[in-house]
Amino acid sequence: MIGKLKKGCSFGGCLRYVTGKDEAKILASDGVLLGTNAEMMQSFELQRQLNPRIKKSVGHIALSFKPEDKPRLTDEFMTKIALEYMQMMGITDTQFIIVRHHNTDNPHCHIVYNRINNDGKLISDSNDYRRNEQVTKTLKSKYGLTYGTDKSKTNTCKLRNAERTKYEIYNAVKDALKATDSWQKFKNELAKRGVLLEFVYKNKERTKVQGIRFCKGGYSFKGTQISRDYSFGKLNARFEEMENRISARANSSRQYEQGSHKDEQVPFMSECSQDPWDGNSSIGIFAPANAQTFEPFPEDESTKKKKKKRRRGFSL
Repeated sequence: MIGKLKKGCSFGGCLRYVTGKDEAKILASDGVLLGTNAEMMQSFELQRQLNPRIKKSVGHIALSFKPEDKPRLTDEFMTKIALEYMQMMGITDTQFIIVRHHNTDNPHCHIVYNRINNDGKLISDSNDYRRNEQVTKTLKSKYGLTYGTDKSKTNTCKLRNAERTKYEIYNAVKDALKATDSWQKFKNELAKRGVLLEFVYKNKERTKVQGIRFCKGGYSFKGTQISRDYSFGKLNARFEEMENRISARANSSRQYEQGSHKDEQVPFMSECSQDPWDGNSSIGIFAPANAQTFEPFPEDESTKKKKKKRRRGFSL
């Protein structure tokens, strides 16, 4: 279940659209004289005059459901959900009609309402996109409706104008993120796909970023209007994490290289080097400081006498 919000100036044009589809059916209404489009439009226009300063007094919401939910979505159940949605969105005490369409695989209905309520006051649209996401999520959980999985699978050929552009931007952002690890690369990849990335700043000095916008074909959307995952905060956290990973790998590589150079400077014995432990080597060089050295055994007296006799014989 998703809600698509629109505001406009012409009740006549909106009514012609929602009632002009094949098998269009009015499920519910309040404060509107049902009949021809002209009669319904006149009802809306009369209340609109209570606050003529408001130019865009037409409220239009399309509630769309997944095909998996179609067996459950009777007219009564769809009406119940639509009315509860309006209540949670603060669309109360005003004129409206709810019209069901059957022209797509996705069950859906259209809510047309007067943004000028019965007391002549404007129904607030403050944070309506964010509230719409929260309300639809709550209703999906409450009634066990199917959650959408991947916007990239949406058939954009059936969409028009701004809604189609929104899905095209979604797919472009998704593809661009696969090939980028920084804001600049991300911006360049989007430009290749015909999407302009703009930063929204908090101050005139443009030193602190507040958000981002994606622009294409004359349409402009906030990051969160494309997807909650495409807000400045979430994307910035993503790029910072990737940058930290790259830095960590670079540091690890440098430490490895430095360690390799140190190992090369350590002297080692070749195969032909003298074994320090053989009998011909000087053990004092390799022996530890506290190693014990051994003096030769003293010769006895008989051995000394024999050596003297041998020397005498040679002298003769």
